Amino acid sequence: MVGMGVYEDCRHYVMQTTRSGDKLERCKVDANEPLPFTCPQGCVFYEARRTSSAGWHVPKPRDPESS
Repeated sequence: MVGMGVYEDCRHYVMQTTRSGDKLERCKVDANEPLPFTCPQGCVFYEARRTSSAGWHVPKPRDPESS
């Protein structure tokens, strides 16, 4: 597996911020590389989110090539 950045628009990607400000990222199916957190290139588990963004702040996805 080769890391390539993070598919933040994948339904398996979860990012949470703790009260102390630490950013916790994880993959629900554990397909990621742990340190640094990256998704494998061409991840077979990638599924685009289907949730509407109505009422939510949804950041634009990062370009995986620039990470």
